[in-house]
Amino acid sequence: QVQLVESGGRLVQAGGSLRLSCVASGRAFRYYAMGWFRQAPGKEREFVAAINWSGEGKRYADSVKGRLTISRDNAKNTMYLQMNSLKPEDTAVYYCAADYQAYTVGVVVPIEEGEYDYWGQGTQVTVSS
Repeated sequence: QVQLVESGGRLVQAGGSLRLSCVASGRAFRYYAMGWFRQAPGKEREFVAAINWSGEGKRYADSVKGRLTISRDNAKNTMYLQMNSLKPEDTAVYYCAADYQAYTVGVVVPIEEGEYDYWGQGTQVTVSS
């Protein structure tokens, strides 16, 4: 079992920056690929960014490339999402998720919701225009 807790969401003006954090507890964090997803009002949850267990592999949704950066610190059991040049369309609840990769060979970065085993409760990001 892994417990995930997101933080860092708040109201910010367009063009501003935020850093979201996701702290994991339970089974060894280093065995998990981690991802960020978001859900805007009235829309389905969508993929934002993901990173494999070692940090070697990263993937981003086209809508956030060049503006959002995913990273992780395995010593602190924490994943981050640095969000720059924020836009009103980035407004959503942001969820972190964990995918167990202890037996995964090679660099695999999961981007589908169904690949993830554990989810956090979410943190609200609101970008005002």
